[in-house]
Amino acid sequence: MSSVETRKSIFITGAASGIGRETALLFAGEGWFVGGYDVNAAGLELLKDEIGADNGLFAQLDVTDADAFSAAMTVFGERTGGRLDLMHSNAGIIGGGLFDEQPWEEIARVVNINFLGVMIGTRAAVPLLRATPGSLNLITSSSSAIWGTAGISVYSATKHAVRGLTEAIAIEFKRYGVRAADLLPGLIDTPLMSDRMRELAPTEGMWRLVKPREVAEHVWRAYHEDVLHWYVPAELREFHAQVVAEPEVVREERTALLAMMNAAS
Repeated sequence: MSSVETRKSIFITGAASGIGRETALLFAGEGWFVGGYDVNAAGLELLKDEIGADNGLFAQLDVTDADAFSAAMTVFGERTGGRLDLMHSNAGIIGGGLFDEQPWEEIARVVNINFLGVMIGTRAAVPLLRATPGSLNLITSSSSAIWGTAGISVYSATKHAVRGLTEAIAIEFKRYGVRAADLLPGLIDTPLMSDRMRELAPTEGMWRLVKPREVAEHVWRAYHEDVLHWYVPAELREFHAQVVAEPEVVREERTALLAMMNAAS
């Protein structure tokens, strides 16, 4: 096994389960040094056991704590010889409910983790990304960043914000030679997915359930290809085109969908 300093490295938040876990396993299998971070200590221990302590760093991290994030990034850089090939800001929570009925504390928590946490992590990663040729800052957004999703409006708003941030820094970070991209997954079969949504999901098409491994494979592709937005599945690009061309039509379709879901609940 080559030394850590000569291996490519990836820093992943939300690594203990779902997309983050599958991404960590995929990249470790390809010989990368993996930084796995999450608030879920038990999940991180399981990940560490699978990947091996020599192949990564695994530590609890609250992405909303800027000082803790900076400290984690410093330790990571010390282990990798000051390089970071791929920063994957993946940690996120949903927090459902109608906007005017959600407790303010829950709204603030979703915003803090899903958006402020991404900004904190991105800023903490910049020095290492700048020092690494060909590096990529990748953020997990959502298909909810294509059209505002009723019932998870705050989550959807944070993912719109993440998409906008990605588009802006994809231009700004060019001055460092650092790339930026995001993932726009649809219905992903992770612990965040409700049982009701699993029941309603079709078996094919853009709204089919996608396994986390499929998203992880797009993370791999994102590093190796120069694409700004990664739609998972790819058919979601068609939905995005409809949103731009016919927003009123989409609004009425989504209104009918919400009514159907409410009636079925």
